[in-house]
Amino acid sequence: MSEDLIIKHCSPTLAGLKTANLFSCVYSQKQDIERYAQDFNRRFGWKGVKMLPLEFGKSRALIYVFRPTELKKDLSDSQAKSILTSMGYNRFDIVSSLKMLKSRVKKCPEFPHEIGLFLGYPPEDVRGFILHKGNCCKCCGCWKVYGNEEKALRAFAKYKKCSDIYYFKWLQGTPINKLVVNKSA
Repeated sequence: MSEDLIIKHCSPTLAGLKTANLFSCVYSQKQDIERYAQDFNRRFGWKGVKMLPLEFGKSRALIYVFRPTELKKDLSDSQAKSILTSMGYNRFDIVSSLKMLKSRVKKCPEFPHEIGLFLGYPPEDVRGFILHKGNCCKCCGCWKVYGNEEKALRAFAKYKKCSDIYYFKWLQGTPINKLVVNKSA
């Protein structure tokens, strides 16, 4: 896995602006991805950022990069808990919730829409997406918005600006360890 992919897809999380990002990458051996995730966690876990391979397909892995402290806050929201409960989640600690998410990613015939809660999307937007089956949103950016459009548009702009700056810095030779903001608890 290249650090280039992480910078391209996870800059808002690396900067501490967003709970998590998700991306897929090609792999030839599952062990390579698992080793990379362990190394990433060793290098950046102390800064409050972790990596978890969520799913391994035939040639692509689904990678989740997240800030556990922020995820804990997001999952403790009453609306988030209500959505997760309706999807079969019965424990809301990070380890149990991520284990259930991994299981649902693997087993669900369609992608589990509650993943938005694990990415820091507002619960009202996740609920709206589920209820409306992805239709009738107010606007679309990093996610489909059913709630506060103005707030979402500001977040989209902030995430894009962050991604542009981080990728520019990366191309200029700034190493990833200098781009990961320390927001450990």
